[in-house]
Amino acid sequence: MAGREYCEAMAKDQKKSSKSKSKKRSSRGDQVRSAVDQAFQTAGAQLRPDRASEIADELAAAAQRVRDVVEDALPPTTEDLKRLEQRLAVIERRIGALERATPAATRRAAAKKPATAPRKKAAPRKKAAPRKSAS
Repeated sequence: MAGREYCEAMAKDQKKSSKSKSKKRSSRGDQVRSAVDQAFQTAGAQLRPDRASEIADELAAAAQRVRDVVEDALPPTTEDLKRLEQRLAVIERRIGALERATPAATRRAAAKKPATAPRKKAAPRKKAAPRKSAS
């Protein structure tokens, strides 16, 4: 047991010396972090039950948004591809039906006369009168 007690005493001494060194080396960022951590710990002990449930709801909503984003980023599954193929087949059938109905309408439209009237020919020019000579 003496060996174990010695090791524990050495570990305590190392902790004390490392704490004093870390306090000297701590930056402002570390100090701010520790202050924020302490504030959260103190506030966490004083949380009301209704506020705790609000925070839990907010976390659940945030987690759902993350899941949605991840699902959108994933490649499509075979089930997704099958649904897309079915929708594409329906669209192809509808387009085919529209194309079959359209040729009759285009033939009738082509047989109609153009909407603009044809141009009239210009009137023939009169010949100029002969010039009088300057005598």
